[in-house]
Amino acid sequence: MAISAVNLHMFQASGGGASFKRRFSPLNPSASSATAVRPITSTESTRRHLANLDRLLQNQKVSPPTLPHPQGPQEPTHQADFGVDTSSSSSEKRGRGPLDLLNLGRIWPEIKAAAEEMSPRHLGRLRRLLSKTPEYSPRNSLGSRWRQYHGCDDWLGLLDPLDENLRREVIRYGELIQVAYQAFHSNPAMPTEAAPKPHHVALPDKSYNVTKSLYATSAVGLPKWVDDVAPDLGWMTQRSSWIGYVAVCDDGREIQRMGRRDIVIALRGTSTCLEWAENFRTKLAPISSTEDPKSKVGSGFLSLFKTRGAHVPSLAESVIEEVQRLMELYKGETLSITVTGHSLGAALALLLADELTTRVSELPSLAVFSFGGPRVGNSAFADRIRAKNVKVLRVVNDQDVITRVPGMFLSEDLEQRLKDAVDGALKKGKMPWDSYSHAGTELRLDTRKSPYLKPDADVACCHDLEAYLHLVDGFMASNCPFRVNAKRSLVKLLNEQRTNVKKLYTSKANALTLNVERGAVRPPNMAGCLPSPS
Repeated sequence: MAISAVNLHMFQASGGGASFKRRFSPLNPSASSATAVRPITSTESTRRHLANLDRLLQNQKVSPPTLPHPQGPQEPTHQADFGVDTSSSSSEKRGRGPLDLLNLGRIWPEIKAAAEEMSPRHLGRLRRLLSKTPEYSPRNSLGSRWRQYHGCDDWLGLLDPLDENLRREVIRYGELIQVAYQAFHSNPAMPTEAAPKPHHVALPDKSYNVTKSLYATSAVGLPKWVDDVAPDLGWMTQRSSWIGYVAVCDDGREIQRMGRRDIVIALRGTSTCLEWAENFRTKLAPISSTEDPKSKVGSGFLSLFKTRGAHVPSLAESVIEEVQRLMELYKGETLSITVTGHSLGAALALLLADELTTRVSELPSLAVFSFGGPRVGNSAFADRIRAKNVKVLRVVNDQDVITRVPGMFLSEDLEQRLKDAVDGALKKGKMPWDSYSHAGTELRLDTRKSPYLKPDADVACCHDLEAYLHLVDGFMASNCPFRVNAKRSLVKLLNEQRTNVKKLYTSKANALTLNVERGAVRPPNMAGCLPSPS
């Protein structure tokens, strides 16, 4: 029978012939036999159990212990404080593993989650995700399959589950959009007296070279008194603003890996007052009054796309001119054109794709990768895009309300059922009103799948481009949890969306002595986002 340490003085005073020799846990060999025995509280016992468990987890992989099955009325078995049965024989002890000597069944339900989260393995993984240096992740050769990854068959069989090569390509194009945001905010002002000088763009992917700056111009203007009241906000009220760039892959090894030379057109989202004003001009207007009057798009999007500036051409003219120049320059090579954009940039990307297929002959493979894009036009415009064989991959966050505007603010399923009901009643396939409709193939994400973001993250977080790339990096399939081996750094996500990150991870980040405060100075190799193609 084991004797509790708190009754040791009673045993010694009884004068019995048996002698007592204190037994110590093999997991605590440093304890001295001469140490005075004192009562051990349940808190201290739990703390020691956790310490011993973490020590074991560092040396071997274990599975959760099986909880003891309920037993009938029997004589209770007494155990010492550390779970060692003092009545068992030495031969029995030799046959039991070190985990069997721990009485974890009693405390496992309470500490299981904490032990798993705070184990050295998980802290090491979090330290890596919060590292200031990107983890190397090689990109596989696309070879003869590059047309599939560029959407020749609408990414059939590559989206759910998500193909790892496609994941790398989607994130890479998303990071090229982030560069457009950074380049604009670093120098948003436009000269008023002359044409602007070439905009400096620092690409994280050194295999691409920027060849053209792109500008969008609003057809609306604010009253002159706005400039008089707020002269320091000139860049917010300017009609023309830098919105993106054209870049071409000029690295031989990357061209060989991708299977072709890629021309990228990257467009940022809404960043100025006048761009917001154009976003709210949602009346549908014909994309061409003569060629196809039934195909209509948002008048605000069309304005930013077609309007010329005082010293810059329209966005449409700039892209057409540059694409034709590059096609002539690399004539005879296998080319592809990729248009990528976020938010407003996603809407303009669709208009660019339509314009290119209309005005450029012998156009190479064309695909659109859009993130958080709103609806652009009506169902006739969506049919027009499909008829021109424009391949569109829409990356959509289920909690992003921007992807459901303009138009009726309903769920897409409910809206489609309403349209079908009206169409069936009219028996003519014609709606009594013009309504917006999406075009393209959808990759649907969900903020609630991320173990790091709060399930009730706000609207700004659900629409944020870095949050989108974080979700793409962790997406495996619609019926699978977040990818456990996701490699994208969490530093930028913490910097920009700290209030939407679960407190557990912000506190761990602080414990790891990382500066995650908003506005923290980032190291040179972290120009906005750590490249993580996986």
